[in-house]
Amino acid sequence: ITVVTWNVGTAMPPNDVTSLLHLNTGETNDADVIAIGLQEVNSKINKRLKDALFTDQWSELFMDVLSPFHFILVSTVRMQGVILLVFAKYYHLPFLQDIQTDCTRTGLGGYWGNKGGVSVRLSIFGHMVCFLNCHLPAHLEKAEQRKEDFATILHMQQFEGRAASGILDHDLVFWFGDLNFRIESLDIRFVKYAIDSNILSQLWEKDQLNIAKSTWPVLSGFQEGPLNFPPTFKFDVGTNKYDSSAKKRKPAWTDRILWKIKSPSVGLGVGGRRPSRGVLSVSQLCYCSHMEYTVSDHKPVAAIFAVQFASKADKPPVEIYVADEWSRPEQAVVRYKVAAGFHRSSWDWIGLYRVGFRHPKDYVSYVWARTWSPSAVSGLQVMFSEEALPKGKGEYILGYYSNTSSSIAGVTEPFQISLPRLEEGSSPTDSSGSSSEEEDDSTLVLLAPKSRSPSPGKMQRHRSRSPSLAKFQGLILRPSSRDRGTSRSPSPQSRRGLPGDIPTIHLPQEELGHCGDKAKEPGRAADSQEGSSFYQTVREQGGPRRVSADNPLARADPRNLGLLPALRLEMLDQAMGRRRESVDQGYPCQRMSPTSPPGCSTSPEEGSSP
Repeated sequence: ITVVTWNVGTAMPPNDVTSLLHLNTGETNDADVIAIGLQEVNSKINKRLKDALFTDQWSELFMDVLSPFHFILVSTVRMQGVILLVFAKYYHLPFLQDIQTDCTRTGLGGYWGNKGGVSVRLSIFGHMVCFLNCHLPAHLEKAEQRKEDFATILHMQQFEGRAASGILDHDLVFWFGDLNFRIESLDIRFVKYAIDSNILSQLWEKDQLNIAKSTWPVLSGFQEGPLNFPPTFKFDVGTNKYDSSAKKRKPAWTDRILWKIKSPSVGLGVGGRRPSRGVLSVSQLCYCSHMEYTVSDHKPVAAIFAVQFASKADKPPVEIYVADEWSRPEQAVVRYKVAAGFHRSSWDWIGLYRVGFRHPKDYVSYVWARTWSPSAVSGLQVMFSEEALPKGKGEYILGYYSNTSSSIAGVTEPFQISLPRLEEGSSPTDSSGSSSEEEDDSTLVLLAPKSRSPSPGKMQRHRSRSPSLAKFQGLILRPSSRDRGTSRSPSPQSRRGLPGDIPTIHLPQEELGHCGDKAKEPGRAADSQEGSSFYQTVREQGGPRRVSADNPLARADPRNLGLLPALRLEMLDQAMGRRRESVDQGYPCQRMSPTSPPGCSTSPEEGSSP
């Protein structure tokens, strides 16, 4: 397990973080889990709004860097400028269950999230592990406030289930972040002399956290490796020189990584679980700072741990069987079995992923998982339609997504798909691609609350590789083409109108096509209105609905869970012109009411596939 903490000081991400994550090195090439805690990510109003609507640039960077190494984003949580990301190798995903997140604000008496803690807890091979990223109060004299805030975080954060309801109930806790502990008593000149002379041990006994570990009951049992790297705060930005401003802050080890193994003195844990001492051991292999990163006044810190369990769950909840190669559409058959006691849902689905996918929603296509029946003793099977299969050659992975646990419960080894590419003429989407380079890319997308299934459709269009945000569901404003230089999120294509015209929102003509074969998809209906503006409104309750074949708008954005059809900004004359064409062609316009429209159901039918 690799743990990284970095106070980024509202800076933009650097171009490369490979060395920070200890990738491409023999000693850590076998890392299984990576937890990354960030503090002071830019959370000004304009930036926070953009990050709420898109995946923030720091998260995008880490996903981009880690996906080629087969790391998948397992969970993420953000509280203003405090972010926690947990990644794992794709083949470990079925053994990472019971994933939950929490956050606690401690700034301004608990009303502001600039300080506080965010956590991700999960079961790793049957053992409960919690990652806690904190940003505690600053300044030398605030040590007692730091203790009180940490105690508040431990008390406030509670999780569902009997396995481990509180942070300290977990078998293993990693506590890290900008903890802001300082060096007491010593003069700044002596501190700098000790750093320059590499006699850091003379500073350890005056470090506030080292003192607190032996005097504060709340820190009992927490361990930390030796501080054999220079203090990580405060530097002049862009350099490796300590603070040269008028304030001349004293260097300090503010950025720390600690761990705690559950004590055996507690007896049986919650739910009758035995403590982990004796069945769990942790060895710290590396604890270091990275001086090469200068975008912030803090240096990032990384630690690598070897965690050994006495026992390990080695059978996934769902086992998937597939041929070594799909060279014909009729070979796209998936057989699977579920373990006894596994809680299935009618909203479970099986996704097809390219090797190197970034998160569970980064699928190419999917099919609904069939409902289990007593007669299916040897398992069940589903089949991907020819339209849903990717063309050409490539390596892919199948994953069973459990809606109940919001995680992947089964994966396959990589297998080949070798299907001939289409030789027909370019599609309407392709034909407009040449002119789209000079067009504006502003697009509006709506997020439905707590959508429980993927949004199907043409898998090649409007691809978004970013997971939807758990805390901020609402309107998404895709960046325009002029913003692409600073945004890591892809933007769907749109069109530019003539200057001076009144902009309206229009559903493109190509969205109205290919409707006859979408009867099984969880689609949405739309609504049109006479007058000077043409708009589409969509409501979704309880997840996506299956829409009958006569609904011409039974297509949805193909990538993110909960994304409704894309709305593009177009000029009035273009919008009305396209609308007249659609009316001339006989396409009906329907209004989606809060209740399900006729012919629709609120849950997938048994055995049906998109």
